[in-house]
Amino acid sequence: MMYRILVLNGPNLNMLGIREPGVYGSEGLRDIEDKLLKLGEQQGLAIECYQTNHEGYLIDKIHAAFGSIDGILINPGAWTHYSYALRDAFAAVNIPFVEVHMSNIHARESFRHTSVTAALAIGQIAGFGSYSYELGLMALVRYLESRK
Repeated sequence: MMYRILVLNGPNLNMLGIREPGVYGSEGLRDIEDKLLKLGEQQGLAIECYQTNHEGYLIDKIHAAFGSIDGILINPGAWTHYSYALRDAFAAVNIPFVEVHMSNIHARESFRHTSVTAALAIGQIAGFGSYSYELGLMALVRYLESRK
């Protein structure tokens, strides 16, 4: 079965490769998306990628996914730590999602230790650089397969 996967990226992730390379590495977001699209193609997945620096646009994208997307892979960026609106969007659509972070948010500043969305996620992957996305995609697909 072909799963429809939405890959979402929050604020400042468009600056990957430029932004704090010591924390986030030298790969750009497009490089990460290309890897995911290739992996998706190999596994027969339909993947759509979207990034925004505007919280409402991300919420609109989640709402629009209702009824047409099987799973979501998301790096909410800073919204991870305080966006109850994002959390409520996930609660509204009830689409399985995996939260990913390139850095280990639990080993960074204390304000990054809390995720307001993680409790609704099927899982969270953090600390593996850009590979966190691939791990998250594989975990999401495995979860969807287990629900057949």
